Amino acid sequence: MTPTAALDPERPVLDQLRDRVTAMEGGPARLPVPVLPALSGLVSLRTGGTYGVDSASLGLALAAGASEAGEWVGFAGWPDFGAEAAAGLGIELSRTVLVPDVGEHWLEVTAALVDVLRVVVLRPPARVDARSAGVLDARLRKRSSVLVVWGDWPRCEARLGLEDVRWSGPDRGQGRLRARHARIAVRRGAAPPVRADLAFPGESGSLSLLAPPAERVLDTSWQASG
Repeated sequence: MTPTAALDPERPVLDQLRDRVTAMEGGPARLPVPVLPALSGLVSLRTGGTYGVDSASLGLALAAGASEAGEWVGFAGWPDFGAEAAAGLGIELSRTVLVPDVGEHWLEVTAALVDVLRVVVLRPPARVDARSAGVLDARLRKRSSVLVVWGDWPRCEARLGLEDVRWSGPDRGQGRLRARHARIAVRRGAAPPVRADLAFPGESGSLSLLAPPAERVLDTSWQASG
């Protein structure tokens, strides 16, 4: 009889048991998905996971790493999707699928996108119940995709929010806004949030880290919040 490996005390027991059941059933492994270098010390994306954001900028930023790495990404429920802002963060528009209006069939539309894209960023048109979220959770695991939700969601592995947003420029009332600085907070479960300062692309180019995270986050895929 083969001995069973001990559970890791640093990870939630339920998540570890789910991983073992998936492995025994021959299910897909939870693979890492690239993120932008500025976010790598804050959040780790893994296939089969759902991540929450509170702004368009963070939704674009979480999809940008996979897009830069050659993956296809999609945006659903974004009638005001900004192509210029997306490209500025590193999203390759030629490998991007956009569904501006998902209407009342948002669940079916999102499920179809999850089937063929690595990362899907959804802006739900209405409040999402646990049953609908569960349908997409199962599809994400089966298709090895990542869902990023701009808005409320019953269960996320990590939630990212912007705090203390500031713009630089114009000078003495003249010129134009040049860059945006913001503090990002990453929350997972009941743990204290992890914060870092970021500069969003302006004249300088790419998203950049201004200050290191207050606490280190290696992998947010092993904990979930309700």
